[in-house]
Amino acid sequence: MISNNVKEKLVAIVTKENFDDSKIERLSYSYDSTPNLQALPDAVISPRNTKEVSEIVKICNEHKIPIVPRGSGTNLCGGTCPTEGGLVLLFKHMNKILELDEENLTITVQPGVITIEIANAVESKGLFYPPDPGSMRVSAIAGNISENSGGLRGLKYGVTRDYVIGLEVVLPNGDIMRTGGKLAKDVAGYDLTRLMVGSEGTLGVITEATLKLIPMPETKKTMLALYEDLESAARSVSKIIANKIIPITLEFLDQPTLKVVEDYAQIGLPTDAKAVLLIEQDGTLEVVNRDLEKIIEVCKQEGAVSVQVAQSKEEAEKLTTARRTALSALARLKPTTILEDATVPRSEIARMVSAINEIALKYKLDICTFGHAGDGNLHPTCPTDSRNHEEMEKVEMAFAEIFEKAIEFGGTITGEHGVGVVKAPYLELKLGKEGIAVMKAIKQALDPNNIMNPGKVFAKDSRKRVVVSK
Repeated sequence: MISNNVKEKLVAIVTKENFDDSKIERLSYSYDSTPNLQALPDAVISPRNTKEVSEIVKICNEHKIPIVPRGSGTNLCGGTCPTEGGLVLLFKHMNKILELDEENLTITVQPGVITIEIANAVESKGLFYPPDPGSMRVSAIAGNISENSGGLRGLKYGVTRDYVIGLEVVLPNGDIMRTGGKLAKDVAGYDLTRLMVGSEGTLGVITEATLKLIPMPETKKTMLALYEDLESAARSVSKIIANKIIPITLEFLDQPTLKVVEDYAQIGLPTDAKAVLLIEQDGTLEVVNRDLEKIIEVCKQEGAVSVQVAQSKEEAEKLTTARRTALSALARLKPTTILEDATVPRSEIARMVSAINEIALKYKLDICTFGHAGDGNLHPTCPTDSRNHEEMEKVEMAFAEIFEKAIEFGGTITGEHGVGVVKAPYLELKLGKEGIAVMKAIKQALDPNNIMNPGKVFAKDSRKRVVVSK
């Protein structure tokens, strides 16, 4: 609980309008997009600038009050669920694009700016911000940075960390630190920018970010390859890359996902196919045409029964939009949708998909699989019902086996969703005790009072998703 004395200090910083400890407001920010996970914060606070964030953090550090920085709440691993109460920190006032620097190809933004707004702002100037998480129309940039979000374009262009070149961060003691800047090169000391990217709000509060931009590609083309079996689709992925072609997008959908997406999007997707690859390439027209010819040849050699190139921009957008709606489409099936991510080397995609299907059969579950085949990042998704406790137990056991399989195949437990609460029990599978010890040492050094998003990343005893309340 936050004492009246501390409450008065916080209100004095942000004004009454920006501090709310009503039951309704606390309930509104007690969960994120992670199924079956909820906990009430003690209050919700909305600072208006970095100075106010610093003052808030100083008070919380003094009184050991947990802080959970929160963007739009699209997190899928419980990373923004206030499992230990405290303050939820909102950035509704800190949501401005501060500068678009065309000379240095950078954009500087506040933490609450929505990702699609950044993309639209730079595209109007003929520039390109490539990271495109599935939630980009609603997710805030600081959330993308905290989770090191990926997206459909990650194969060719990389993920969020590849475009974050400078940060302003409020540290757990309230100090304000600046890292990086508008620089093509900078090796002065430890790379503190990258330390903060993907740290899930456990090491500080991001209050400003400088992002790298690139010129907008001249053209883009989209195609769909249909297969009668998963293995042929997976082989095509490896063969395309082996031919030294890196598409902007190389996405995979299995038949169950395809059927659900078509039922939702109604755009004429071929639901009789066992697997589909959605492939996009961008660049100069000559390069795009040459690459597409080779990709079509590879897909047919590896058993594609049909390869179709979108004939218009509108048709291409329908295809990519359909892929982006996969989660929304699957969420219509049952009350609870568990979407996970596990990444393997792309040469292991076929084995991984087969393993997921075998695990689903073992536990008698429906698990649909789609994802970023080009970089090996798959999203096994289970429509279920959290009220069915017996089935939820099976879901937990199934996903535990899926993560173990990913590690066995040389992969990892998360490619872009982060660790948060849900993946914390499995982190040691990937990092080992030594890796966990190093991370804990960094956390202890920067945040000795453990106020920054406590209860995340580092495992507790249980591997179950639980509803917690206060």
